[in-house]
Amino acid sequence: MSANPEIGRSIAANGITTNYHDAGRGDVVLLLHGSGPGVSAWANWRLVIPVLAERFRVLAPDAVGFGYTERPAGMRYDLDAWVAHAAGLLDALDIGRAHVIGNSFGGSLALALAIRQPARVRRLVLMGSVGVEFELTPGLDKTWGYTPSLGNMRELLDIFAYDRRLVSDELARLRYEASIQPGFQESFAAMFPAPRQDGIRRLASPEQDIRRISQPTLIVHGREDRVIPPATSLRLFELIPNAELHMFGHCGHWTQIEHTARFNRLVGDFLAPGEP
Repeated sequence: MSANPEIGRSIAANGITTNYHDAGRGDVVLLLHGSGPGVSAWANWRLVIPVLAERFRVLAPDAVGFGYTERPAGMRYDLDAWVAHAAGLLDALDIGRAHVIGNSFGGSLALALAIRQPARVRRLVLMGSVGVEFELTPGLDKTWGYTPSLGNMRELLDIFAYDRRLVSDELARLRYEASIQPGFQESFAAMFPAPRQDGIRRLASPEQDIRRISQPTLIVHGREDRVIPPATSLRLFELIPNAELHMFGHCGHWTQIEHTARFNRLVGDFLAPGEP
């Protein structure tokens, strides 16, 4: 076992050697992380995995190009590749259906998976989600345009969190060091080049397709989110027929970190309706 908690198990998913975490038993919940520099599934979901694993089997992969998953030479990073990789993980583990939770960038993957392979998605949770078109925010521009330095990472973390007490010098140092691991910045820089408004467009699903999503969907957003505007979740709420919306006040882009206990309870109850 690695001493690095970000490194979990390894499996070939859609031909890509994939780092993923697998915890708990029961109905499967697939966690899809966001696109911050140096991100990994563990960094994004470390406070969620052990709690949801008390009720479900939780899978949290590093998407191709992120974390400790393989970065194949010549890889084209786009929505098609990321969705195929997520579906490939379910195939590799012989899982037919799963609840899917997508955070930010991961929300666009979750939406696209529900649209393209609806039989695979049981219930859907979208948290601070991308997936519809919106005007590029300064916060997202800084996130996707990150160049490695401790100061730049600290600035990003300040943007992500509403409560600045969550952003310690130690956290900034850890995330900066993660962002400069071999190959991390090279793949990250290739994903969302300027003009970054195009990146938003490429991650968006057609609204007529979103309207056809039939799965029960929980939409979660932080009211003070400076990375992905809350209006995106309002639009998703308008589009998805069987949706409910929960907006957290005093919360930035890190709902699962800034309001961990409430987030875990809300999501767990949504995914297991009627459970005693």
